Amino acid sequence: MKNWFELTIIFCAFTFFSAPVKAQTKENPVMLLRRISLSGNSKEKTNLYLRLGEYYLTKAGEYKKDLDSAELCNKEAGKLSIITGDQLSKGKVMFLDARIDKERARWEVATAKMKKSLDYFLSHQMDEQAGDVYSELSYMSNNDPENLTGKIKLKEKAIYYFDKSRKILKKANVLKDLAEIYSIKEDPEKAIAILKQSLATFHSAKYEKVQMVYKLLSLAEVQKGDYKEALRYAHLAEKTAEKVNDHSVDISSIYNQVGLVYYYLKQESKAMQYYEKALVVAKKNKDTPFIRTAAANIAVALIEQEKYHEGIDIIKQYQKLYPHENEEFEMYENNVLFHTYTIMKELENAEVYYKKLVNHYGEYAEKANERTSVLYGFMMYRFHKKKYKTFYKSAILFDSLTSKTGNDLMRSQNHLLWFKADSTLGKYRDAIMHYQLYKRYSDSVFNGEKSRQINSLQIQFETEQKDKDIQLLKHKGKLQENTISIDRAMRYIFAGILVVFVLFAILLYNRARLKNNANKKLKIKSRQIDEQNKQLKKLLAEKEWLLKEIHHRVKNNLQIVISLLNTQLVYLQNEDALAAIRNSQQRIHTISLIHQKLYQSENLSVIDMPWYINAFVSYIEECYSLDKNIQFVLDLEPIFLDAAQAVPIGLIINEAVNNAVKYAFPGQRNGEVRVQFKQTENNKYKLVIADNGVGIPEDMEIDTSGSLGMNLMRGLTNQLDGTFFIENKKGLMIIVIFSQSSIDKNHQ
Repeated sequence: MKNWFELTIIFCAFTFFSAPVKAQTKENPVMLLRRISLSGNSKEKTNLYLRLGEYYLTKAGEYKKDLDSAELCNKEAGKLSIITGDQLSKGKVMFLDARIDKERARWEVATAKMKKSLDYFLSHQMDEQAGDVYSELSYMSNNDPENLTGKIKLKEKAIYYFDKSRKILKKANVLKDLAEIYSIKEDPEKAIAILKQSLATFHSAKYEKVQMVYKLLSLAEVQKGDYKEALRYAHLAEKTAEKVNDHSVDISSIYNQVGLVYYYLKQESKAMQYYEKALVVAKKNKDTPFIRTAAANIAVALIEQEKYHEGIDIIKQYQKLYPHENEEFEMYENNVLFHTYTIMKELENAEVYYKKLVNHYGEYAEKANERTSVLYGFMMYRFHKKKYKTFYKSAILFDSLTSKTGNDLMRSQNHLLWFKADSTLGKYRDAIMHYQLYKRYSDSVFNGEKSRQINSLQIQFETEQKDKDIQLLKHKGKLQENTISIDRAMRYIFAGILVVFVLFAILLYNRARLKNNANKKLKIKSRQIDEQNKQLKKLLAEKEWLLKEIHHRVKNNLQIVISLLNTQLVYLQNEDALAAIRNSQQRIHTISLIHQKLYQSENLSVIDMPWYINAFVSYIEECYSLDKNIQFVLDLEPIFLDAAQAVPIGLIINEAVNNAVKYAFPGQRNGEVRVQFKQTENNKYKLVIADNGVGIPEDMEIDTSGSLGMNLMRGLTNQLDGTFFIENKKGLMIIVIFSQSSIDKNHQ
């Protein structure tokens, strides 16, 4: 193709050298916070806060909240470093503070803080940290040509201090960065020498992730024009990235580089294939600069195929979809558009971009990093515009630059364009000389031997790829065999499970049949039990009805007895006889209350003692209320007793209360009778009937008293299997203690 050599010289992949990649520290922030909260050691907490601050500073993305978190952690570390007096921690706090300001784009403040931390580290002979600061300071300026010498010096100082502190990996990384700067200066020989030193340093540390070193070696070889070596290093970068499972945006840069070498080797389809792979990786990593770079390279490949408008449209489309504020990259795209319009001879459109490029890089591209590319575009434009004076000056300068790098391809195209200019102006002798130089340099680039070497290298790489594919197919075959074996085993297992399932189903069926038979028998028995229960309930209801009827009749009979005694009272004149009959009536009434309660209650077995005692005490109170002013105080707990125990208790209370009313308060004396019935420990009951009357005369023997009332109370207590006490202090107190009956226990 007629324009291929021109395009090859003009377009190259854009590489970002302006800032270090933020390497995310492999920390767990939750665990760090937990360790901080649990730690009681101030020095340990300082280091943990610094690590957490480093995590937030290097966290992926540019978020203000992460920088705020980093700043907060660093402040806490600073407070603790003052307490501990740890000099290293104090310096690290200063340096981290400077880096946070750098990320906030406070360039002047960050630079001042970095220099202050550098002075601190140097004064305390902290060599590794001094190396860190020198390396970081090199990123505080852009890659304009006037800044490169200063950046090189800073990198060299960083290397010196890392070497002094024996930090091999840090030294190797800075060597790689230094080589990048020499590539920007278009000094590929120096860049290659430093990159090989970096590679050897990485290998001495047994560090395998060297894919970006190989990528930079490939780029430097492209600058030299040695495409055989460039392709070898590009494929080494690709293989190394695959070996170490690198899925970062770096792999996009590597694919771009492989595509660039194939582009120079005029293998457009392979170049396009790698550019498209680079674009996929960049989009997956959401990295705008690399997305735009890959898209621009695809555009260049389309332009090289004379699909000019497609290439221009891609560049403009991605500028809208993925805006990016990197001025150098904008100039790179302007350069591509400028060259494309120049090749198309749309010089009016080309002039717009020409002015931008001259304004940015200078008339002879003296401020350009990729100077040869920009300068050659100026030469083409000036040739087409017939500005021969500036054209020849540019051609001489271009030949001088390319002879230093040893790039014969670029030199050949320079002499070809020189030949055209001489021919146009009638300088035929000079034209013949420049054409011969063009042929000599172009033949040296693509002579038969070099072509065979490049093809051999490509075949070697493709063979390795095929070997990998064969190994992969073998691995897949083994996996398939394993899968078949597993499937066969699974079929046997499934058949066994099916047999077990069938046996289990038969067992379940037999169990179900036995269960159904048992259920039928149970239902028959259940019906029989239900019938018996109905009969028993009927008999129980009849029994309860009969018991209630009996209690009702007993109560009525007792009332008849009381009425008969009332009739008898009319015919008696003897006071003792009258008193005896009245006492008998009260006793009978006490017993009748029991039967009344039983036939009125649903429960025919127990008596509610508070109700019972209240009832007959009220009856006694009614009997004597007209004659004496006596207060009855009842202190009763909710106790239930069977009739066998309730009747003796009632009779004891009746006798004791009657005696108190009759004898404790002679004349019209006022008094109080207290009845207390409570449950005590060990399932015992305690009955107390006390008065505050005159008591029993002191000369009277209480235990030998033969009165009917006393004998009756003692006999009733014995009937309860209880204990009977009498106390004659400030009145009379009768105490009865007895045990709980079985019926009463069951009720409770």
